[in-house]
Amino acid sequence: MRNRFRQIAATVAAGLLTTALLASCGSSGGDSSAATSGSGTGSTSSGKVLTIGYSAWPGWFPLTVAEQEKEFSKAGLNVKLVYFTDYTASLDALVAGKVDVNAQTLNDTLFGVAAGSKQTVVVTNDNSTGNDAVICDKAITSVKQLKGKTIGAELGVVDHFLLLQGLAKEGMTEKDVDFKGIKTDAAAAGFASGQFDCVAVFAPFTVQALERKGSHVLFSSKDFPGIIPDHLVASSDVVKSRPEDMQKLVNAWYATLGDIAADPAGTTAIMAKKAGLSAADYDSFAEGTTIFSAKQALDAFADRTGDATSLPEMARRINPFLVSSGIAKEEAPLDGLFDASFTKAYVDAHQAEG
Repeated sequence: MRNRFRQIAATVAAGLLTTALLASCGSSGGDSSAATSGSGTGSTSSGKVLTIGYSAWPGWFPLTVAEQEKEFSKAGLNVKLVYFTDYTASLDALVAGKVDVNAQTLNDTLFGVAAGSKQTVVVTNDNSTGNDAVICDKAITSVKQLKGKTIGAELGVVDHFLLLQGLAKEGMTEKDVDFKGIKTDAAAAGFASGQFDCVAVFAPFTVQALERKGSHVLFSSKDFPGIIPDHLVASSDVVKSRPEDMQKLVNAWYATLGDIAADPAGTTAIMAKKAGLSAADYDSFAEGTTIFSAKQALDAFADRTGDATSLPEMARRINPFLVSSGIAKEEAPLDGLFDASFTKAYVDAHQAEG
């Protein structure tokens, strides 16, 4: 975990020295499926390409629908979507300035900010309500039985965080288990083949993990409401210099959710294809990811002490945990982390909508 922090910090330092150069670069961490939407007509946006990184998560696959349904160009944006098969590479890309916006969790955002990266949450997509899970062999039926067992998870990212939450609830720590830091896709495959006793992964990798005979979910994000919110996070410099583009991005996001509501079968097929799953398997994720309407998102942005569904409150809870767990050296500054103005503007302009 400390090595991961140094890696992020070094990337931040390099980014500060080469910001102008990196701003013009495409991402080197994504696959060749990146595509560009046209800028549309009558746009008041900057006209520059807005590069958006995303990876495998049900709350982010709607971006694929946005691209296919041309919602970006309809909003007046020139967008380049970059799909990352390696989630941590997408986090690094935002820190390095190789993407302008990235789809990522709150705790991973705080991790980057703690290392010195300037990031702002502009869209809150969803909350994980079961699609992040600790999956175990049939012989393990309680958290207490994890003592001494091998558990694979990606070091320092959200399912590692979920694992530690589950252990803490039973008075245990990572020292009580044999933790194996491994990329999420490799962790799922390794568990399916019998390499670990348990694995902590997120959907759609949960499907692969559960292919192991007798495997089952020991606990999931459903057991810890509010702890895993997901977002579109932009470089703070991009938010300041391109506010019109940020508004158009928010508009395009909610237009896409409208497309999904209007054609569930057709849009599910688009997202399932990107995920490499059948439509039926993809549909199985529906209850495990609660995608927010604009009004729900605006409510999540509100600061409510003691309420885990409040993003500022959740950030205050995650911050000391990252430090005490050794994931970050110091707490991330929270000033300017959340910008609800674009969502509020959308809600104000669509008061008649649900």
